[in-house]
Amino acid sequence: MDALRKQASKLRDQVAKQQQAVIKQFSASGYEHSDVVVIDELEMQRHQHLEKLYRSTRSGKEFQRELVKAAETFTAIGYKHIEAGTKLSEDCCKYGLENASDEILAKAASIYGDARKHVEKEQEDFTRLLFSQILEPLRAMITGAPLEDARHLAQRYSRMRQEAETQAAEVSRRQARVREAPIPENVTKLHAAETRMQELKANMAVLGKEASAALAAVESQQQRLTFQRLVAMVEGERIYHERVAAILHQIEAEMVSDKQRRESAPPTVPSNLLSDKTKYFLAEATHAFEASSDKELNLAVGDYVVVRKVSPSGWSEGECRGRNGWFPSAYVERRQRLPSANGTPDFY
Repeated sequence: MDALRKQASKLRDQVAKQQQAVIKQFSASGYEHSDVVVIDELEMQRHQHLEKLYRSTRSGKEFQRELVKAAETFTAIGYKHIEAGTKLSEDCCKYGLENASDEILAKAASIYGDARKHVEKEQEDFTRLLFSQILEPLRAMITGAPLEDARHLAQRYSRMRQEAETQAAEVSRRQARVREAPIPENVTKLHAAETRMQELKANMAVLGKEASAALAAVESQQQRLTFQRLVAMVEGERIYHERVAAILHQIEAEMVSDKQRRESAPPTVPSNLLSDKTKYFLAEATHAFEASSDKELNLAVGDYVVVRKVSPSGWSEGECRGRNGWFPSAYVERRQRLPSANGTPDFY
C-alpha cells in the first residue's frame, strides 16, 4: 500500500507541474521576462496593469532616446553649418572690398557676406535651443531617479510573484501529503506553507499598488515632458527657417534691386570727353521727371533744358533752373541748337 501511495503522490506532483507549466505559458509577464503564475483574479488584473505600464514607460524611454540622438545630430550639423557659413561670409566681404571696380558683383558679395552673419546667428540660436530645451530635459528624464525607482518596484513585484508561484506549488504538495497521511507533522507543515503564502499575497498586494502608482506617475510625466519637448523642437525649427527665409528674401531683393539701379542709372561722362566742338541744344520737357539721386535732374512739364550730352543708354545730361543732372532723353523734345563752344550759333 505504501508503494501505491508513493506512486500516486508522484503522479499528482507530475500533474501539478504540468498544470503550472501550462499556466506559465499563458500568463507570462512581459517585464523582466519573468514567468509567474496568477494567484487570483485581483492579482491577475494588477499584474496585467503593471505589465502595461512597464511596457509603456520602456517604449517612452526609447522614444526619448531617439529624440536625444536626433537633437545631438542636429547640434553637430549646426556647429559645422556655423563654421562653414562664417567662412563664406568672410570670403564674400573680402571679395567685395578687394574688387570694388566690379561694382555689381562686388556689391552683391558684400551684401551676402553681411547678411550671412545674421543667418549664422539664427543657426546658433537654434542650436542652443536644441541643447537647453531638448537634450538636457530629456536626458534628465531618461536617467532620472523616479523612472528607475518605479521600474525597480515593478521588478521587485515580478520576483515576488515568482516566489509566490514556488510557494503555491509547495502548498499543493503539502495538501497532497496531508490527504495521503493526515499526521500532525504534515498538517503543521501545511499550515506553515499556507501562512507563508498568505504573507506573500499580502506583500504582493502592497508592493503591486506602490509599483502601479509609481509607474503611472512616471508614465504621465514622461508623456507630458516628451510632448512638450517635441513641440518646442518643432516650434524652434519653424522659427529658425522662417527667420532665415526672411533674411535670404531680403538679400535677394537687395542684390537684384542694386543691380537694376546700377544698370539703369545715368552714365557718368568724364569732362575730358567733352571737346570744344560739343554741340548744345535747347529742349522742352514734355513729361515730368523726379530725380532719385544727386546725379539726376528734376523736370516739370514745360521746363526748358540746355542739353549738353546725349547718351546711347537713353539718358541725357543738361542744365535747368541752375541745376545740372541726368534725365531720360524721351522726356524732352528738342527745340533749338545753342551756340557751340566756339561761339557759332546753330539752329535746329
